Amino acid sequence: MATATSRDFEKLYSANVFAKIWGVAQKAFLRSAPPVLFPEYTKPGGVGYVYRELEFWTSGFFPGCLYLLLERQRKYAHKTRHMFLSPRENELHELQLQFACKWWTASLYTNATVKTTHDLGFMIVPWARASWELENDLRGYDTVITAARSLMSRYSPVVGCIRSWDTCITKRYSFREPDKDFLVIVDNMMNLDMLFWAAAKLQDDAMYAAALSHAKLSQRCHVRADSSTAHVVVFDPASGTIKSILTNQGYADESCWSRGQAWAITGFAQTYRWTQDGSFMETAKACADYFMKHLPTSGIPPWDFQAPRNEPQPPDTSAAMIASYGMLLIHEAETAAGRPSAYLKHALRIIQAVCASHLNNPAKFVARDDVVETPERLDTQKAMVVDMGEDAETILNGATINNYEFAPRKWANHGLVYADYFFLLVGNKLLEMGIGEVLVSGRGSKAT
Repeated sequence: MATATSRDFEKLYSANVFAKIWGVAQKAFLRSAPPVLFPEYTKPGGVGYVYRELEFWTSGFFPGCLYLLLERQRKYAHKTRHMFLSPRENELHELQLQFACKWWTASLYTNATVKTTHDLGFMIVPWARASWELENDLRGYDTVITAARSLMSRYSPVVGCIRSWDTCITKRYSFREPDKDFLVIVDNMMNLDMLFWAAAKLQDDAMYAAALSHAKLSQRCHVRADSSTAHVVVFDPASGTIKSILTNQGYADESCWSRGQAWAITGFAQTYRWTQDGSFMETAKACADYFMKHLPTSGIPPWDFQAPRNEPQPPDTSAAMIASYGMLLIHEAETAAGRPSAYLKHALRIIQAVCASHLNNPAKFVARDDVVETPERLDTQKAMVVDMGEDAETILNGATINNYEFAPRKWANHGLVYADYFFLLVGNKLLEMGIGEVLVSGRGSKAT
């Protein structure tokens, strides 16, 4: 029997998630060339996506969503059908998803050669590695390898890190001279996974060593004694010494920006999987423990854990989903080592809270009869169209890109493409772990 809890988890796998992504994707099919603009966010209270150029750091997430749907259809359709959530007549054909994945990534391959950003892991891995792993697409493999080599060009042996931003300008401070300031942000932990993957494929010891060095330095410089995280560390590029520690998206320099904390949880958990260095798992767990200790009773993180509680603060569902994914990785590692783990329980608490309170009104597939004429008779063929309704094009609401007082632009409490990406990624991960169907069946207590 379905319970309130199981009905919340059903939302991870409902036809709505396919319909939302497909409703946006199909708009590009009528154009004469593949997309060069990619969905990023919806305005607070808005409906349609605001798009960014293909060189922008979030360009890989929407194509990544399409690949996650392809993975779900190919690997887990039998599970979702048994949930009675995805009847065959409402399923996209696998060939439709394959076409969408190729159409939405055709213009993105050139990003692998960009050497002016640290965000190549975000820009490339969600779709290119997926194309290799799901489709045996050699071009996808080569693209990840090229991107890893491009990212290596930003590594400084003096600092022991990969440079994040070349410049950074806010209303409070300005860094315009890369030869004087070497900026490293905690988000960069998430790009190490691509380096470790490429290093393993190439048996490249120097690439592995650079990724390891970056993780060790971030462990020392971004993670504070109480296991909260700083956002931006500014190094002297000539000596490698720390010049300052700041925030660019949090409440204050000394506060804990919740998405930065989530990046750390997942980034250190991924690093542990590649290195088997127990210190990285301890750091991931400590960051997760801090996240849970400061999580409100709602289960939804505020955009910054130290933002004043005596006034309303925007939530960040992207931080929620990223942290949840990292906690699932921690749980896998802990149980594989024969150690008890509370991190599945923690992750499910956050996921359920997001499902219960931060999904936009659903989109749906609507069956339509198209009449076609044959020499003998009129016949009908079923066609599926997406009814997006009147709500936002994103699956989730309640994300916050940047609410920093001195940010050049502020966005808070809206839809966001990487919140949706991690929502889909978490759903697939739970199916891979054999937990998703248990949660939906109402037997979720056995999963925890």
